[in-house]
Parts: sequence; structure tokens; C-alpha cells
Amino acid sequence: MVSGKSTDNIQFLPFLTTAINNLGWLYYGQLKGDWTLITVNSIGVTLQICYILAFLYFTTEKFSSVAKVAFTAGALGTLCLYFGMVVPDPERRLNQLGLLCSGFTISMYLSPLADLAKIIRTRSTKCLSFSLTVATILTSASWTLYGLQLSDYYIVVPNVPGIVTSLIRFWLFWSFAPSSQDKYSYRPLQA
Repeated sequence: MVSGKSTDNIQFLPFLTTAINNLGWLYYGQLKGDWTLITVNSIGVTLQICYILAFLYFTTEKFSSVAKVAFTAGALGTLCLYFGMVVPDPERRLNQLGLLCSGFTISMYLSPLADLAKIIRTRSTKCLSFSLTVATILTSASWTLYGLQLSDYYIVVPNVPGIVTSLIRFWLFWSFAPSSQDKYSYRPLQA
């Protein structure tokens, strides 16, 4: 975004869902006293805020993006009030938050597939990031293993879709790979 001074072919939804995901797991980690969750998600939410700010700066659709951020902030504020005032029991709060975080994680992993119909119709993966797909499969596999080690199924279960959606994206990259003619198309030189 910064080098191209543009948000063309960059989706906003993955940044927003990942920020929500990181904030939820940060709170879950604080309730559990799990420094791995706290550290990783503190870094993650900081990076996502930077990505969101860069997107907002370079996008031409500022109103729509700011409206999504405002709606999300309102929803998060409501959830904080709910967990702080309505669910005082720490064990119950941890279970409800774990379930909610699982839902956020699944939505985060599904969000890059929002353009699936467009990808299939155009037979182009231009709107998908290959490096993000590699990072996603590594991350979701790591969290799945970590959750298994802790026997924390709130961590295990939502990360399995991350592995599955990454495999789907790898298949899309393979299926709609540019042909060698597209990569090396010849253009006449100006005389």
C-alpha cells in the first residue's frame, strides 16, 4: 500500500477481522494468564492497527472503510460492557470469550475467500496474497499444535479452518496460475 500509494487489489475485511481476532485472544490470554497468547496478540493487534491506518490513508473509499471501523469499535465496546458487567464469573467469562474468539478466528480465516466467486469467474487470483496464504497455513498449524499441547479446544478448533482455507487458496493459485504466455507476453518494441 505504501510503495504503490494505493489499495487496489487489497481487501480491507481481513485487516479488520484479524484485528478483532487479536483483541479477543489478547483478552482471553489475559483471563487465562497465558503469556504466549498475550505477547503474540499484542504484537498482532499493533500490526493490524498499522495496516488499517495505512489502508484508511490510501483508500479512495474512506467513508465505507471508516464506517466499518466505527461499527466494529461499537460492537467491541458492547462486548466489553457485556463481559465486564453481565458475566462476572471468571470461568464462565473465559468459556464464553473462548467461544466468541473461536467465531472471530473462523471469520478471519474465511475472509480472504470473500471474493471466491470473482476469483472463479475471472480465473484470476490477483486479489489473493500468496505470501499471506503461506503465513496463514503456518500460523494456523502452529496454533492448532499449541492448543493441542494445552488441551484448549477453543484454540484448536477454530484454527483447523485456517489450514483448510489455506489449502483452498493454494489450490486456487495452482488452478488459476498465469500461463507462461501471460508471464512472458511479447510486446512490440517502439522503433
